[in-house]
Amino acid sequence: MAELETKKQARSRFARLQKKASKLGLNSNDILTLGLIQEHQKPINLTGILYKTVLFLAIVVGLISALGFGAYYFGFVSPRWFANKWATYVLPMDLETEQCLLSTTEVMLDVFRPPQDCSFCEGISKEDRVTNLTAEVFKEKHAYSGKVTVVTDGTKDWTASKYFSLKFFKQVYGKDSPVLASESKDCQFFRYNTDFNSLQEVFTMPKKMQKMEGKAWYVGWSNCDPKAASTLRKYYNRPYFFSDEIESSKTDWIFMGTPGYGAHMHIDNVKYPSWQAQIQGTKVWTIQPPPECYYKCPGEFKVVVNPGDIIILDTNKWFHQTDIVGQNMSITIGSEYD
Repeated sequence: MAELETKKQARSRFARLQKKASKLGLNSNDILTLGLIQEHQKPINLTGILYKTVLFLAIVVGLISALGFGAYYFGFVSPRWFANKWATYVLPMDLETEQCLLSTTEVMLDVFRPPQDCSFCEGISKEDRVTNLTAEVFKEKHAYSGKVTVVTDGTKDWTASKYFSLKFFKQVYGKDSPVLASESKDCQFFRYNTDFNSLQEVFTMPKKMQKMEGKAWYVGWSNCDPKAASTLRKYYNRPYFFSDEIESSKTDWIFMGTPGYGAHMHIDNVKYPSWQAQIQGTKVWTIQPPPECYYKCPGEFKVVVNPGDIIILDTNKWFHQTDIVGQNMSITIGSEYD
C-alpha cells in the first residue's frame, strides 16, 4: 500500500510540474532536456536481464538434475524413471511415449541404465558354437549364463528360407495391417539410419532399392498383426532346443536389409534374453561388454551368423552391432524368452 501511495504522489507532483511548465511556455522536448529527467531515463540493460534469467534457469535445472542423480545413486528411484522424469520436466518430452525421438530415447536409456554385474562376461572372448543341442544342455549351460551362443542347426525343419522375401512380406500384411502404420506402442518400427518412417514406405521403395541396386538399407519391425503372425509361423517354429518350461514372447521381431548396412552399436531395453534366427544372408555381430566391465571382461569380439544359424544372447547386457556381409539380402526373425 505504501508503494502504491508513493506512486500516486509522484504522478500528482509530476502533473503539477507539467502545468507550471506550460505556464512558463515549456514544451515536452524542453522538459526532456532537463538534467533531472535525463538522469532518471537510464536505458534498460536487456543483456544483464537475459544473463540473470539464463543463470537462474541453469541453477534450477542443475538442482533438479542433482536431486535426481542423488535419488538414483542411493536407490530411491530407478534409472528409467529418472531418465523419463528428467526429460519430461527439463526438455520437455516423454521418453516412454515420444514416437519421433527414438534415437534420443535410446541414448537416454543407455546413459541411465543400471550397472551390470560383470560376472556374466568374465572370461568370454568368443561365442560358443554348438549343434544338436538338447533342451537340458541349453537350459543348464547357455540360456541364462550370459554366454553368446550360436546354434548352427537352429532352423532345421523350417521352410522360411524358401519363402521369406520382401515380396512375400508385402503379400502377408494386408492394407489395413497395424504393422504398416507403426502408430501404436505394440507395433514398433526401427528405421535405423534410413529415410523410411514406416513399413509401408519400405514396401513402396523404388524398384532399384528392392533389387539391391540402389542405396543400402536396413529396418526392423515387431510382428504385431495376429493374422500375419499366424501365417508367418507356418514357416518357422520355436527353437527346437527350447524346453516346455521356456516361454517365448508372443511378439516376434523381423529385421531385413541389404549388404553394407546393419544396426549401430547399442544395447536393448527388453525384459529377457533373445534369440535371432538367420533366415537368409549373413551377418557379422560385433559384441562388446558394457563400459563398467571393460577392466573385468575381455574386449570386443565378432561373431559370424550364417543362414540357418540361431544366435542366443542377452541383448540387455551385451552391447551389439550388426553388419550385413556377402551378396544376399539379410532376413532374420527372433524373439525374447524366459
